[in-house]
Amino acid sequence: MSPQTESLTLRDDDLEAFFDVPFRVYPRESPYVSPLKSDLLRALDPAQNPLYGAIGKGKRRVITAHRGDTPVGRIVAHVHGASNQLHHERRCSFGFFDCAIDSEVATALLTQASSFGRAEGCDKLVGGFNLTAMQQMGILTDGFGEVPYSDMHYNPPHIPQLLEENGFQRFFPATTFELDLKRFDPERLLTPNIAARLRDPALRWEQLHTRNFARVLENVRLVLNDGFRNNPMFVPLSPQEMFFQAKDLSHLLDTRITALVHDAEGPAGVVLCIPDLNPMLRAMRSRLSLTAPWHLLRHRLNRRRAVIIFYSVAQRRQGQGLNGAMLYRVTQALKRHGYKTLGITWIADVNAASLRQMERIGARPLHRLHLYARDLTSP
Repeated sequence: MSPQTESLTLRDDDLEAFFDVPFRVYPRESPYVSPLKSDLLRALDPAQNPLYGAIGKGKRRVITAHRGDTPVGRIVAHVHGASNQLHHERRCSFGFFDCAIDSEVATALLTQASSFGRAEGCDKLVGGFNLTAMQQMGILTDGFGEVPYSDMHYNPPHIPQLLEENGFQRFFPATTFELDLKRFDPERLLTPNIAARLRDPALRWEQLHTRNFARVLENVRLVLNDGFRNNPMFVPLSPQEMFFQAKDLSHLLDTRITALVHDAEGPAGVVLCIPDLNPMLRAMRSRLSLTAPWHLLRHRLNRRRAVIIFYSVAQRRQGQGLNGAMLYRVTQALKRHGYKTLGITWIADVNAASLRQMERIGARPLHRLHLYARDLTSP
């Protein structure tokens, strides 16, 4: 990857350039879709995002690389203090690593991220995390031609190459999936165990209604934290973090394709499934403008792709068929309301039960991802 002739400079906290980088360095036909500009800038704002406050104990550095006046690369180096404390680590993470096919740019950005991590007392640099393990995670290593769904990370093939050139090693493999709803029959899910859960009078089923959305989010948070508490890298979300990350979902949900299950002890299971927003974001170039209401209306009239952001079952209900029962009801609803395909965000190779479920329903692998790490204890 040959160096460019124009000199390279780095800047901190140039948020306009940070947003602009992928639009400059990736071709328009790239499958990459940026988060909405206002959402991205809000997530990086230490004054707004609880990740950087007393709860998340986070710190970050936002860096852009420029050749002349043109932004050609970006990275966020960040320390999730609450995660390190919970998991007994000294890890610095990187995310939003996007750049041109330019080794000098990549090395400069990764060197600065490493310096930030060392200054914060960390012993390794790991990514990608945009910004935590419960958000976009991983570096795409295969499936570059497949169009991502909402909340799926995408990067072109030169990104893992540049990481490996800079001494990063891949680990923690994971896969995203896609289910062809036109060919899928939900009845194939109906094992006796799942059918029993669907008839269970002790369970109360509802959807993620937008009325009193704060209460709905709190129920989702409780079952998410309970169900995921033993998962690697997971950090329980506080009410403030949950509300910050999901408050705008009330405007984007199709409540008909969600599921929230209660038993006598409280929320017991959840499937957060949303329409795929990426076609709308691509059409808007991820910017709010006077045409945004038209794009939103067009999106609502043409929703054919959906994505499961996450599903979770409380520990007391795991192994009883509740997850399959929720998936049965959600896929029925998706087919009934005209959705054609369903994306499933990353499932790690260590999650054998979820991978078996993907095989059972006939979902095809979409993208392959890995985390990448570099030791910070040596020069």
